[in-house]
Amino acid sequence: MKYDVLLIGAGPGGIFAAYELIKKKSSLKVAVFEAGHALKKRSCPIDGEKIKSCIHCKSCSIMQGFGGAGAFSDGKYNITNDFGGTLFEHIGRKKALELMNYVDSINLSHGGEGTKLYSTAGTAFKKKCMQNRLHLLDASVRHLGTDINYVVLEKLYAELKDKVDFYFDTKVEKIEISDDGSYRVYFSGDAEKTISEGYADGKFCVISVGRSGSKWMESVCEDLKLKTLSNRVDLGVRVELPAEIFSDITDELYEGKIVYRTQLYEDKVRTFCMNPHGIVVSENTNGIVTVNGHSFEDENKKTDNTNFALLVAKHFTAPFEDSNGYGESIARLSNMLGGGVIVQRLGDLERGRRTNQKRIDESFVRPTLKATPGDLSLVLPKRILDSIIEMLHALDKVAPGTANEDTLIYGVEVKFYNMEVVLDENLETEHRNLFCIGDGSGVTHSLSHASASGVYVADLIAER
Repeated sequence: MKYDVLLIGAGPGGIFAAYELIKKKSSLKVAVFEAGHALKKRSCPIDGEKIKSCIHCKSCSIMQGFGGAGAFSDGKYNITNDFGGTLFEHIGRKKALELMNYVDSINLSHGGEGTKLYSTAGTAFKKKCMQNRLHLLDASVRHLGTDINYVVLEKLYAELKDKVDFYFDTKVEKIEISDDGSYRVYFSGDAEKTISEGYADGKFCVISVGRSGSKWMESVCEDLKLKTLSNRVDLGVRVELPAEIFSDITDELYEGKIVYRTQLYEDKVRTFCMNPHGIVVSENTNGIVTVNGHSFEDENKKTDNTNFALLVAKHFTAPFEDSNGYGESIARLSNMLGGGVIVQRLGDLERGRRTNQKRIDESFVRPTLKATPGDLSLVLPKRILDSIIEMLHALDKVAPGTANEDTLIYGVEVKFYNMEVVLDENLETEHRNLFCIGDGSGVTHSLSHASASGVYVADLIAER
């Protein structure tokens, strides 16, 4: 089967690359290979009653499938160069912002109309943070919500499905470079029912596998001798507390990206993925259960709690290079002790005692995730835990009540980053017409940056 463009991965980067390719050059023959399910088949079996924890599905519907890991996220598109990746280092700050705004316009025209665009510009909260050794990052934030985000994905798929060949539940096993400079992908799964040869050829190949494809990406880089740079892993917890405590921040900004440098170690701790009136969820990455959070636009789905992550970035130097392996070992320890996600009251954590179900039941904060009460000090390294506790007390100065005894801490939250692939200003590898985009490249770490990278590469391919 011959194609003009082979897209590997149907996350934000792959979707927006396909969208832009068809828009710019409808005659192109495009194939998208996705290891996960089609959007309508993506459903996590955890219902809180019959199935209360992760059962390690072959394909995690939270992490894989059409829409990628962002499909069931809270649908936050941060339009900024201050965080979310280093796309601007390749294509320039102006171009990166231009493409992020373009992606926003596509989302609005596909079901996102009416959603609010928040901004940190001119907020008094920024001054309050600075007065307390906290730094609020600048951004415009489009919040779609998990529900509206799903609608947008449905409409994008409806527009693309008759113009692009989607192969779901199909894992790309290998990429080869042909003698004429074109690409051949070998796969297994449902695509074999349609393409009996078990491979497809294309002049252009775009890799957009996301964070869940980090191990696969390492093998591709090794096979194709692609140069990579050492990357980081973010380790931390998810915090859940009454929504009123952060309402002054979330009502105005929706999400505050706040960075703090600890006095004890001078480590940087940051807030991430804030979900006002949201829920805490578990997710499966490469067989490891970690914690995350979602929020909704629909008033009927909102809870009384707000949750957010506190993350500490760890960079490693020689001789150790396996940052993802380090993060996985911490997460596996949590899984071993708690059978999945562990939850602990902040008061218990600071007293050095394990949280039990009785203390959870007596807590004024009702957990939105059924997690195992336990002791996170047996899981997270002391340095990281000390930094997180110090950050909670720093936040307490700008949002009093953050460091209350009943504040719930879930662990662990790990953000795995791919080894950053060495790319040029076109997001092109050293092999011509082989591009790497989205979070799988190690260049982007957000919905907006990943989507923008897909548009950027698609425009270049259409031009070629």
